[in-house]
Amino acid sequence: MKELVIISGKGGTGKTSVTASFAVLANRPVICDCDVDAADLHLVLEPSIRERHEFESGYEAIIRPADCTACGVCAELCRFGAVKTRQNNKGSMEYFIDHVSCEGCGVCVRFCPAEAIDFPECHCGQWFISDTRCGPMVHARLGIAAENSGKLVSTVRREARQLAEKEDYKIVIVDGPPGIGCPVIASLTGATQVLIVTEPTVSGEHDLERVLSLARHFQIPASICVNKWDINQEMTARIEEKAVARGAKIAGRICYDSAVTRAQIQQKAVVEIDAPSADDIRQLWNNLHLQEVQKKSKKEDKKIGKQENM
Repeated sequence: MKELVIISGKGGTGKTSVTASFAVLANRPVICDCDVDAADLHLVLEPSIRERHEFESGYEAIIRPADCTACGVCAELCRFGAVKTRQNNKGSMEYFIDHVSCEGCGVCVRFCPAEAIDFPECHCGQWFISDTRCGPMVHARLGIAAENSGKLVSTVRREARQLAEKEDYKIVIVDGPPGIGCPVIASLTGATQVLIVTEPTVSGEHDLERVLSLARHFQIPASICVNKWDINQEMTARIEEKAVARGAKIAGRICYDSAVTRAQIQQKAVVEIDAPSADDIRQLWNNLHLQEVQKKSKKEDKKIGKQENM
């Protein structure tokens, strides 16, 4: 089983558009959206949810007003300013936890003299297994101001892999988060191959160098693709030269094309409409040699079919 992770050093480079097109071009892929902080692959692939699961991670402190003696010990010990006061409906002061500020360290719970603070596990979001026109999709929605996105990414990837193994899918295509933080690391570790989508700008060049270093650290074969390469051909050449010097392969280029926006409005991948950039993306897919996995999968399916008919 191959796992291709598509990432970018910064947001807005066209990573998700490329992922959606690859999902259409692939033969029986499992699609995985690991950009849980700002998931948008579902806007193009229109998933129909078949399974819905709650995601819980970390803990949050909750003060029980009926048992609280308002001694203020919790406020003194909290180093995050999460313990605050307000006036209740009886006109007296009461303590409460600001859950946006709370880091779930549990100090207030441990040292509350009245033992008036509960410490339940946090509900941080949901993850889903859905059906799309391209194949099954595993994706998630992180709650507002919720943390542990790296853990949710790991959960989504694990479920996508298990689904691929259980139902004998040969390719998992992952839409990874932008940047180089914890969610990106969680989406990269153990992957077969990584494709980095960048753009010919100063920030694109800078962020590409950082994400290439990350891929090299985890010893994952990396390829790059410059999107909108024709808006700055000199910068494109410089980016590709630097990428090759750092051990990456040049997988292809995608031209600037307003039809990409038209496809998104129609809730379609670029390769599903008539567009100049669609040809570039098809060539990019071929250059990654993932079609070899597709052909092998088809041959194996035919072989199994013949054996069953004997």
